[in-house]
Amino acid sequence: MLREEENRILMETGAGTRMGELMRRYWQPVAAAGELDEVRVKPIRLLGEDLALYRDGSGSYGCLERHCAHRRADLSYGIAEQRGLRCNYHGWLYDETGQCIHQPFDDVAHPEARFKDKIKLAAYPVAARGGLLWVYMGPAPAPLVPDWDMFHRDGMIQLVFTEVPCNWVQCQENSIDPVHFEWLHSYWSYDLAGRAGQPAAPHLKVGFDEFEYGFVYRRIQEGMTEDNPLWTIGRTCLWPNALYTGDHCEWRVPIDDGHTLSVGWFLDAPAPGHELPGGQQYFHWNSPLTDAQTGRWINSHTMNQDFTAWVGQGAVADRTKEHLSPSDRGVIMMRQRLFEEMDVVSEGGDPKATFRDPAANHAVKLPYPGARTGPNPRPDRFPFLAGMPPEVEKVFREVKESWSQDGAQQPWPPTRAQQGVTQ
Repeated sequence: MLREEENRILMETGAGTRMGELMRRYWQPVAAAGELDEVRVKPIRLLGEDLALYRDGSGSYGCLERHCAHRRADLSYGIAEQRGLRCNYHGWLYDETGQCIHQPFDDVAHPEARFKDKIKLAAYPVAARGGLLWVYMGPAPAPLVPDWDMFHRDGMIQLVFTEVPCNWVQCQENSIDPVHFEWLHSYWSYDLAGRAGQPAAPHLKVGFDEFEYGFVYRRIQEGMTEDNPLWTIGRTCLWPNALYTGDHCEWRVPIDDGHTLSVGWFLDAPAPGHELPGGQQYFHWNSPLTDAQTGRWINSHTMNQDFTAWVGQGAVADRTKEHLSPSDRGVIMMRQRLFEEMDVVSEGGDPKATFRDPAANHAVKLPYPGARTGPNPRPDRFPFLAGMPPEVEKVFREVKESWSQDGAQQPWPPTRAQQGVTQ
């Protein structure tokens, strides 16, 4: 368990806090790029700050503090112009650096004062990668946005967002907890469906190792041998706040101390020789958290079950009362590394898994144990999150059905070759 002061440090996300400063050294995914095709300005909250994310008429992205420097109007209702974001209240215009570049009245009535030159909002750089928009809130110069190998694969990509009312660390601890799969996603699923029996083989052995970009967790379940890829390679807890499984990635983005934006990136490749239905690659949607009729947490899908476990720990988990077991060694390793990297940042260094060399940041490969053995028992069902829109489900089913049209059985998840990765 942690001491109360250690737990507080671990959970704080604001500017000037130890954890808040560490997380500001990383690019954070905050929205789908396609969202700003529909609405040019979007309000977001990231690391305890209220911001306005926008795309202007030139196609450039910006992220400004939410409130205009004039009379504090909400810039998320502003006007995205050819260059910059204009306040809808009195027309002050800001560029992507936060500099005020036009004040309609003052520029006419008092041009000699050049008052606009003295006005600048907090602004953060924005980058697009993998269909997502990423924001960096740390000091300049910004590191490179990580270019993971999955961003170079072909197929249908879903970007799914859910706001979860708890701290991001307890969400990320789930990323290095192999044993919960046996119970949360197997036994509990059986219980919810009114079924009996043993849905998952029990865990006999787990292992954890650190590598350059995070941690891997390994497992041996009853009936497995140590030459199984789930033991020899393992799955990836991606530093600092993601889970990578080969066919998808889940980021746990700190909104503030008590809220997390779950960002899911899911790839489904059509069978060889089949085109992507409709030609559209990226689809974004929001997944609901609670059942509209009962008000209870949705528990029908894998990540919804995770959300239930995370929120059940409280908005901010009290780790002074926990009792860790040997299966939690990965959680302990992750916490220790977080504290160590906070020290690195406080001493002015680059923390773990920051990229500055472009040559080392191209299609970066991550540990991947390969496809599961045997066919997907529910190939037509998106298993991860509830609430898939009908228009997205239609394309998803067509992609899945492409595998059966030629009599082929799709592994789940697809192999790297089927995802467009050749090495």
